[in-house]
This record gives sequence, structure tokens and C-alpha cells, in this order.
Amino acid sequence: MAFALRKRGPSNFEKAADGSMTLVEHIRELRSRLFKASLGILVGFGVGFWLSEPVLELLKQPYCTLPQAKLEDGKCAFVQLGPADLLLLQLKIALWVGLIVAAPVWLYQLWAFIAPGLHRNERRYAYAFTALAAPLFAAGAVLAYFVAAKGLEFLLTIGDAEITTTLDITRYVSFVTNLLLLFGVAFEFPLIVLMLNFIGLASGRRLLGWWRIAVFVFFAFAAVVTPTPDPFGMTALAICLSALYFAAVGVAFLNDKRRGRGREVYAGVADDEVSPLSDDREPVEAGSPVEVVTPIEATTPVAPPKPIERRYDDMT
Repeated sequence: MAFALRKRGPSNFEKAADGSMTLVEHIRELRSRLFKASLGILVGFGVGFWLSEPVLELLKQPYCTLPQAKLEDGKCAFVQLGPADLLLLQLKIALWVGLIVAAPVWLYQLWAFIAPGLHRNERRYAYAFTALAAPLFAAGAVLAYFVAAKGLEFLLTIGDAEITTTLDITRYVSFVTNLLLLFGVAFEFPLIVLMLNFIGLASGRRLLGWWRIAVFVFFAFAAVVTPTPDPFGMTALAICLSALYFAAVGVAFLNDKRRGRGREVYAGVADDEVSPLSDDREPVEAGSPVEVVTPIEATTPVAPPKPIERRYDDMT
């Protein structure tokens, strides 16, 4: 007895890629992706709540390592202004840690929803940029962690020796986490530079010509986002951003060389150089004489129509 093999239909990815998926199917696909991402974040939130105490101790270290933060018994001095502040702080830390732990899940669901609308080379670029974005953000967060320690040391030494400084635990953690987020996002700037080069909007030579403006913008940005007026944090962030910019320009030069950019006909011509004009005109030969056309004879006049018999109507 012969069994017919059941033909497998196209997957959701294939249907979304070729445009055969209907609007209702797109909405169902989005609902499924959001549910799976929310489930992953919920599991990550549980893991984050379990790790909230070690993460909180890690965030305390930039302040607790300073001698001004030590009490007589050697413990770190923090205050809690509200009865539920510590609980809310642990929930906030658990949410941040949960987003980081569940990042592979919700990032995959997001990518699986938008990937069918991209071309093959666009997907390849997205893989490369995503692989670079995570370590760059982590490097910025590590730099911010050390800048926070130096900044707090500077801020606590400019006060009067007779004044005892005790930090609120909620405001302190918000200060550190915001600093980590700002530095991490700032370290993603080289990816924007590479994106401009890969899509053909700016060549490596043009990006290198912008280095003075870029360095000035980096120092101005570092002066604004660093929370302390000491030059250590500003200089560290600006130097790192400048180094990443020049590294991105080097990658842009390699990409231009690989694609053969800069080899156009007018690549080596200056902007004020006049283009040479070659006199390659060909003489126009005289045409043959036109034959005389014989005139057309006049037509005979048309005879006028005979009068209509009025005794008959139109029908008869």
C-alpha cells in the first residue's frame, strides 16, 4: 500500500519574505513573538530578583571603597528615606538584570519578526553590527564603573571636613546605573560611523577629514554627560570615543578598498580643476539638391445636389 507523503507548506519566514503573508497573519505572528519575549523577560526577572543582592553589592563598591564612606565599625554608610525604597530598588535591579539575562530570547523574537523584510546582505550586516554592539556597550559600562569611583572621590573631597556625607541608596544606584547606560550608549557611536560608510553615504577619506569636528564633539559630549567636574572622567570618555572613531575610520578605508571605491574616473581630479575639452568635431558634407516637384492639377468642382422631392417624407 503506497502512502503519499504530505507536502510541507512554506514557513512563516518564507511567507513573510515573499509577501504572501496576510495582515491578520502578521498580527498573529507579532502576538506570538511578544508573548514569547514577555515570557523570557518574566523568567529573567525571577533570575534577576535572585541576583539582586549580589548586583546591589557590586554597585555599592565605587562608593564603599572610599575612606569617606566608612563608618567607625568599617561598614558602608547608606540611608533609606522611605520604608519601601529598598524593596522597590531590588525590583528595579531585578528588572534590569532580567532584561540582560533574557536578552537572547527577546532579541531573537524581535529579529525573527523583522528579518523577513530585509535582504540577504542587510541580514549579514545586522549580524555583524549586533555582534559588535554588545562588547562595545559592555566596554562603556566598565569604563563608567571606574569613572564613578573617581568622580565620587572628587565630589566627597571638596566638602567641609566637619560635614558628614551619607548618601541615599536609591539616588546613588540611579546615579551609577544612569552613568553605565550613558557610557554604554556612547560607545555605540563607531557603529553609526561604519553604517554611514557601508551604505555609501560617507567614504573613509571623508570620515578622516571630519576628525577635528569629531574630537571636539566627543570632548563636548563627555563634558556634558559626566556627572562630575573633574577632568578624569571627561578625558577618559573622550579619548576612548576618539580611539573608537579612528578605528572605525580604518575599517571604513578597508571597506572602500575592498569595494573599489575611489577608482572612479574623476577620483583624482581636484574640485577647481577644469576638465579638458577635445575638438573632435566632424565636418558636415553638403546635401544633394532637391528635385523639383510637379504641380498638382486643380480638381473639378463638385456638382450641387438635386433638390429634394417635398412630396415624400423622410421615411418614404
